[in-house]
Amino acid sequence: MSQLSEAVRTRVQQQANHQCGYCLSLQKYVLGILEIDHITPKAAGGSDNEENLWLACRLCNAYKGTQTHARDPVTNRNTKLFNPRQQKWVRHFVWSEDSACIVGLTACGRATVLALQLNNPYAVTVRQAWKAAGWHPPNFKY
Repeated sequence: MSQLSEAVRTRVQQQANHQCGYCLSLQKYVLGILEIDHITPKAAGGSDNEENLWLACRLCNAYKGTQTHARDPVTNRNTKLFNPRQQKWVRHFVWSEDSACIVGLTACGRATVLALQLNNPYAVTVRQAWKAAGWHPPNFKY
């Protein structure tokens, strides 16, 4: 387990606006603490440098695991996963018409949706409930 300082953790949480960089789940609605994600996993040569860190919910972080690339279902090419620190979410993803699913707009987006299982049944059900409560889709600042 990484021994990150509390100052680094706090900066990353603030930079990420207290929401998952992949599915945009807000900390205030997630049961459990959002995790510090190594964008390039340490097992794949990533570091503890702040530039390699972002927030991820437990589901996204677990599905991502040590992956850095995944296959785009349209082009069938292996592509890098979305980097929430360097890339803009709205350039790679959009919400479905009912706001329950994340749709990949680019090869990177499509590969990330599949690799991180961003539309797994649990996530879709929770998003539907959040929408009914007026909490979804989230606004984000980065």
